[in-house]
Amino acid sequence: MKEINQTVTEADLHAYADGQLPDDGRARIDAWLNDNPDDAAKVAEWIAQNAEIRSLFAAYEKSADADIQLVTGRSRPANWPKRLAMTAAIAVVFGFGALSGHYGPTLFEKPEMQLTELETLPSEARNAFLVYAGEVRHPVEVFASEEAHLATWLGKRLAVQDLKVPNLHQLGFKLVGGRLLPVDGKPGAMFMYEDQAGERLTVLVGRNADNKSTSFRFASSGDVETFYWIDGELGYAVTGEVSRDLLRKVAEECYRQFPS
Repeated sequence: MKEINQTVTEADLHAYADGQLPDDGRARIDAWLNDNPDDAAKVAEWIAQNAEIRSLFAAYEKSADADIQLVTGRSRPANWPKRLAMTAAIAVVFGFGALSGHYGPTLFEKPEMQLTELETLPSEARNAFLVYAGEVRHPVEVFASEEAHLATWLGKRLAVQDLKVPNLHQLGFKLVGGRLLPVDGKPGAMFMYEDQAGERLTVLVGRNADNKSTSFRFASSGDVETFYWIDGELGYAVTGEVSRDLLRKVAEECYRQFPS
């Protein structure tokens, strides 16, 4: 992430826009914005976007008695309102765009959640995609023919019970396989998919016990796009050289299938 000057970074500006700075920190940024109208306009846009997202999904932050039953009569999961809002937020974040190639706004983010905590996930997801997506003979450790073993093995390494390998057939992607790889110095999982034209994308899963909040972000580096989110202790990232609209659909499907 580029540095704006010696004392004010772009991460500082995002933290300011997200309301994550103490009063003395906000005063410092206020002074900077007074002297830098371009950055002031950018921060104002971020604040407006954050407010619009929270307004759109505020109704889902708490469940109501009337929300217990589906139309079919089947019980909804206890965390259904949260997951509905989060799934819908994926589309909203993509609708706002990538903010000139940087990180998008967050949803329901707590004050202790800092932007820097998320930076390793998209970077490692992008690196994994660049290293393995072009491999012809050894793109994965375990191929799709052993999908059940792949899910059990990686689930144990990540301490995730009943880890599911997302099924993306309806989006035109079949599973190639997966592998174990480090994510932030801890065991992580990567699943690889490809379409009929041979276009590949990867889904990365990592665990970090320090994660306390949920957020959705988008990162772009050249032709490689990454959409990633934190859900409790688990972080997820979908990466590929595909359109943002397709990446959004893949992320929505993965979010629906992964455990919460």
